[in-house]
Amino acid sequence: MTQTGRSVMECFRLKKQHNGATMLIVRILSAAAILILFAYGASAQTVPSENAWASEWGPDDERGAANRITPQKVLEATRLIKEGRIYELGRVYEAGMPLFPGRYYSLTIPGSPTGGPFGKNNLVYHDEIVSGQIGQVGTQFDGLGHVGTRINGEDIFYNGFKRSEFGTAVGLDRLGVENVGVFVTRGVLIDMAGYKGVDRLPVGTVITATDLQNALEQQSIELSEGDVVLIHTGHGLLWMVDNDEYNRGAPGIGVEAALWLAEKRVAMTGADTWPVEVIPSEDPELAFPVHQELIARRGIYNLENLNLSELAADKVYEFAFMFAPVKFKGATGSPGNPIAIR
Repeated sequence: MTQTGRSVMECFRLKKQHNGATMLIVRILSAAAILILFAYGASAQTVPSENAWASEWGPDDERGAANRITPQKVLEATRLIKEGRIYELGRVYEAGMPLFPGRYYSLTIPGSPTGGPFGKNNLVYHDEIVSGQIGQVGTQFDGLGHVGTRINGEDIFYNGFKRSEFGTAVGLDRLGVENVGVFVTRGVLIDMAGYKGVDRLPVGTVITATDLQNALEQQSIELSEGDVVLIHTGHGLLWMVDNDEYNRGAPGIGVEAALWLAEKRVAMTGADTWPVEVIPSEDPELAFPVHQELIARRGIYNLENLNLSELAADKVYEFAFMFAPVKFKGATGSPGNPIAIR
């Protein structure tokens, strides 16, 4: 019960000396107050008002937490490069990789060779045709147009933009991935599998704010504004090994941990899992609440299906992080190969 609810109940308790009729009225009011407070709390938690989506960077903002990548943050990242070693964090895009239900991926070489020979030098060439939800398969970057919330019949996305006013079949007129820009910033790896002393956290393991804080303390790392935070769970060991188990669910952060990361003003979260957040969700009646809290409400991006094994094995917890989303105009996300440099 909220503090307000407790205060109401305390007032009612002090009226016990009243006569029976008064007590009956008090009990009725007490029950009504509890129901109203409970209903309000549940509603506020699951479906916030439209104002909850307002951007701190103004009513026209379409970049969200990417605004935290300042020139000073870029310079901070470059100072972390000591050895010049590059870690590729992206997965190979290939047939048979784990996919969210209903999505698909296909690459075809149309003829081999596709064209030629041309000229006296007999040049030949190959092209490819790629088909699928290209911004939402494999290693995928979730843009701000990816998820929203239906409120009173209207779908609300980051910064209060309404789908009815910007969503089209040929691309989004607002919040397209082309607006994001480039990430060159400090990257932080939180090795949750290492902290828990396991190779892989089981599906459904909830990572709490306390878990994140303790793991960071063990790694002697503190978060700062504009960081990209990557969480190693070991779930990536299942990639192309046991796709059914990989797709069945995932360990990941719960809402409490997401809110804690948001308070740290990070620019992006990522993981070696397909949702970053825990699946099944803590509340079985909620669908991907961390996506809503981070992307839709706070403009904090999501990077999924990463390969973090090498970083974790080498205990590289702080590094320069670089990623440039492909500028698909009006797209909800982007493929790519983010990199870490130590």
